[in-house]
Amino acid sequence: MFTGLIEGTGVITRLEVKREGALIEVKTSFPLNNTKVGDSIAVDGVCLTAVKVDTHSFSAEISPETLSKTTFRYKKIGDVVNLERALRLGDRLGGHLVSGHVDGIGKISAIVKLEKFFQFEVEVPKDLSKYLVKKGSIAIDGISLTINDLTKNTVKLMIIPHTYNATNLSKKSPGDLVNIEVDMIAKMVYQWISPYLKNLKEPSAKDISLEFLKEHGFL
Repeated sequence: MFTGLIEGTGVITRLEVKREGALIEVKTSFPLNNTKVGDSIAVDGVCLTAVKVDTHSFSAEISPETLSKTTFRYKKIGDVVNLERALRLGDRLGGHLVSGHVDGIGKISAIVKLEKFFQFEVEVPKDLSKYLVKKGSIAIDGISLTINDLTKNTVKLMIIPHTYNATNLSKKSPGDLVNIEVDMIAKMVYQWISPYLKNLKEPSAKDISLEFLKEHGFL
């Protein structure tokens, strides 16, 4: 489990794509103190298991499923990636709960500089739009961000200077692809209420109200 608060960036120094997956090696911008083989590290929002750890680098294996569902299949040596080690019990949860299980790939459609800030517009896969709400949370390449505005499946995100400079967002351009993880709580709530939403489409269905939610155990 992660928070979406990026610890630092890393540079891919080795990437061997094979039939059965891939092996990646990343040089980190911060020391990997107290990190050991078997620990989880989110790389651009993808939860990977370290199979080799040095003071400023680590290696991890990437499964075929992860290659097919994330931007790793487009990565190359020299690319800058966001890094976050797994949350420990007792740590502050400053972002939101991020699992490191990517839901899909999005595309940056626009970047607008607004004085010190940057507004990013990101197209999210259409099948994920049902989990998006204004002022809700979303993870972009592992970064916990708030959805400022939403039009169909395009989200607008306001990036503060610290986040822009401390992550790989400063390296991004319109057209670049990013890993998307929607809010896991939104997914759970949608899953719970989806049977009732289907019933609402029937002519005899009730409207959703406080009484309806209480009757079905949501309040």
